[in-house]
Amino acid sequence: MTKIMATTISALMIASLLLSSSSFALESSSTTTPIKHVVVIFQENVSYDHYFATYPNAANPTGETQFKASKDTPSANGLTPELIGNNPNSKKPFRLDNTLSQLITCDENHDYKPEQLAYDGGLVDKFVETVSNVGPGCNADGSTVMGYYDGNTVTALWNYAQHFAMSDNSYGTTFGPSTPGMLNLVSGETSNVTTSDVPDTVTHQTVIGDPDGAYDDCSSFAPTAMGGKNVGDLLNAKGVTWGWFQGGFTPSKPWDGNPAHKAACKSWHLNIGGANVTDYSAHHEPFEYYASTANQHHLPPTSVSMIGKTDQANHQYDLSDFWTAVNAGKMPAVSFLKAAKYQDGHAAYSDPIDEQHFIVDTINKLQKTDEWKNTAVIISYDDSDGWYDHVMPPILNQSNDPAQDVGCGTAKPGAYQDRCGYGPRLPLMVVSPYAKENFVDHSVTDQSSILKFIEDNWNLGQIPDPQSFDKKAGSLDNMFDFEHGNMNKLFLDPNTGTRQ
Repeated sequence: MTKIMATTISALMIASLLLSSSSFALESSSTTTPIKHVVVIFQENVSYDHYFATYPNAANPTGETQFKASKDTPSANGLTPELIGNNPNSKKPFRLDNTLSQLITCDENHDYKPEQLAYDGGLVDKFVETVSNVGPGCNADGSTVMGYYDGNTVTALWNYAQHFAMSDNSYGTTFGPSTPGMLNLVSGETSNVTTSDVPDTVTHQTVIGDPDGAYDDCSSFAPTAMGGKNVGDLLNAKGVTWGWFQGGFTPSKPWDGNPAHKAACKSWHLNIGGANVTDYSAHHEPFEYYASTANQHHLPPTSVSMIGKTDQANHQYDLSDFWTAVNAGKMPAVSFLKAAKYQDGHAAYSDPIDEQHFIVDTINKLQKTDEWKNTAVIISYDDSDGWYDHVMPPILNQSNDPAQDVGCGTAKPGAYQDRCGYGPRLPLMVVSPYAKENFVDHSVTDQSSILKFIEDNWNLGQIPDPQSFDKKAGSLDNMFDFEHGNMNKLFLDPNTGTRQ
């Protein structure tokens, strides 16, 4: 009797182990890496040199937050003393401090053609003449475009770089402002415009400026519709939960159900300078350009359990909905986070300190979740704002529109015009238990490399259009060590960016 019971128990144990192993294998097979949750923090208008020019060396003046790099920090492609002192531009690069007058700067010119002109065919010497602005927050001589912050101001990002992975060779997919960057993030293409014709904003059915999405009640400028598919369509086809979560998406005046009426987005916050900044920007929401993924009236999810799934919200949410889902243990597999404008880092209405609060608060909270063990946070930017960067981007996609392109080669027959790229170098970071520690990646990547990572990790396939940049995108895999997860966490002070 005892022997039979022991045999039965042994058989049950083996069966249980096999079932457990099978379930683990099934769970693991749903992604190609150990990453089960990707959180993309997509910020605004920063070139690589603007935030990392002298990394890992900070000036550390008295009275500012101090930063001391690990002695084992690898080298990064930044500004050397020689390049600062003998710069080919008409004004030299210079350090911006963290006083209020230098935290709130004017917005530089970051249009498609002027950015090309700034690089001057590889001489990289025309930033002051082509993309500088003057006015409140900027010097009258146009020199502010050459300014950069160091680890005494963007301290949190420098500390994340010390403990996780960053790139010094990642680029905007094309030249130009926010909307092209947004579209390249989610679809790898800025062409296939079906509705809109605004010179210098959309040309040759390609977005080169900042029109608003056609399927958005809160749009106001040149509403533009995109054809084709985006990553949301691919995620839906595979049944993978996802969402775009943006500050201010909840309407200040909800839609009343009347087709002749619209929702309104007028909520606001004060930035560090005391300015009143409207939270929501329509041209920062890429999925509202596509009928298939739009939530035109900014409707809320029908329940917490439906966040990340298809209902009336159609995967487009307020930023608060992300935390509602996380707190309920229902974090979507793929989440794009867009800060309210005062915290998105965009010059003129945001600043590095308000931005630091958003990034640090987000990562601190995520590290406290059960999901952190298999999460990757990717911090990236939509464009450079025109801020000086000393590296000439590799032109991997040619365009020869005589009205818009300068030195971008000749497009292949049948290729979309007005997509000259890569554009300016941008910061890119991975914060994750699987990120390499204190690592600088030198491989060439771009905004659509994030799209590629999501496609590959969930076996989504690629965007159907053969000219999507996901076909050219470099891999982010070199920033990860998928064999050895590191459960060490880094909690920072959102005010100073230093370790708590």
